[in-house]
Amino acid sequence: MNIEIVYVDGNRPTDEAISSFKNFLTKRTYKPDGIDINLRSVASSGKAPFDIEEIAEIERNERTAYNVGDEIAIWIYFADGNNEKDTNEKFVLGSAFRNTSMVIYEKTIKDFANRTGAPSRAIIEASTLNHEFGHLFGLVNLGIEMVSEHEYTDGDGKGAHCTTQGCLMNASIEFGSGVVDLVNGTGVPELDQLCIDDLQFAGGK
Repeated sequence: MNIEIVYVDGNRPTDEAISSFKNFLTKRTYKPDGIDINLRSVASSGKAPFDIEEIAEIERNERTAYNVGDEIAIWIYFADGNNEKDTNEKFVLGSAFRNTSMVIYEKTIKDFANRTGAPSRAIIEASTLNHEFGHLFGLVNLGIEMVSEHEYTDGDGKGAHCTTQGCLMNASIEFGSGVVDLVNGTGVPELDQLCIDDLQFAGGK
């Protein structure tokens, strides 16, 4: 697995978060040839706040690694701005899109980590990375068939999250308003058994 992390100057993820992310992937995937993570910086696009189409355009300009043979390539962008749909009550920490791409809103994470009582920046980064990769896996009901019903659907009909409180795939990880209660005191959340069952049913660990 080849992971290309592109970050805007001044928005490099912490080494602790990258290490936690790699450990998560190693624990949940069969990759006998290893997992390579490469980081590089780019200049700001100047387009913040972002919609997902603007992120996709940045990917078209900046991505260099693609799937080749049995080697999967993942592209991750650490942005210097926030999602355009953010509000004071609900803000997006990251988004997975297409099937090998994600964006992490690093400015939002840094701002949130500076709040009184918030988890560390590294824990929020790692939680968001792992959560969004869970979506790339196909969790929850996003490509991987559920072994048992555990998909949470909000009032807008948006699902793809786990009903189990404390699970890595709970919606609170993606939308920062609830992330304090979820990760404080416990560190980076783990997948609950229901999500692990789904992943193992699909061939993961």
